[in-house]
Amino acid sequence: MARRNYHHGELRAALLDAAEALVRERGADGWSLREASARVGVSSSAAYHHFASRDALVRALRRRVLGELGERLSQEVGRAAGPEAGADHQRRLVAVGRTYVQWAVDDPSVARLAFGAGAPAAGDPASDSTSDAATPPHPHDVLDAELDLLVEVGGLPAAARPGADFVVWAAVHGLATLLVDGLARPDDPRAVAREAERVVRAVLTGLTHEAVPSQGWPTPHSAHTERRTERGAGK
Repeated sequence: MARRNYHHGELRAALLDAAEALVRERGADGWSLREASARVGVSSSAAYHHFASRDALVRALRRRVLGELGERLSQEVGRAAGPEAGADHQRRLVAVGRTYVQWAVDDPSVARLAFGAGAPAAGDPASDSTSDAATPPHPHDVLDAELDLLVEVGGLPAAARPGADFVVWAAVHGLATLLVDGLARPDDPRAVAREAERVVRAVLTGLTHEAVPSQGWPTPHSAHTERRTERGAGK
């Protein structure tokens, strides 16, 4: 293995790049920290200066991937918010759904890593606010912000807002999973965006017209929303 010299910070990024390539080739579990080190031409001991274990590298990669997805969602929302949007208040959330589904279809192994089993739970040292804050905006924060905006402009009743983020996410992630696993096969790859749009609009229409029970709906939580709540309580 040819040894390479890296400036401060470059090796960490190179190891993350190598890990991402290995995930695409073999999945989240089919490789080692030693292999990632060999990919970038350094010893395992050099890699340990940045990541204490393979799991630490995987967690860091997951945070980076989620940050990149959040940025991509934000950019597509910005494009959807142009003058042509008119009175279509759902258009921004349609952009979120389309982008999420297309991302998962285009990069299924990395998508499984980002949202698969093994994501650190709240209270896990690997999920502290410092590490999580390093990759804004989180995709869930983008979704939350767009749902809040939809309420503000009158496109969604305030009573339907609690937990609506998980309803939309469940539908969009479900479609992505069906497509990635081959359980749903569109006639034309270009139909993926239209399917995603239909799912988002159907869910938002259902939320708009649902009858909210007197006791309200359950409010699910994710590792990210729990960490977000913990950070808010600590302020």
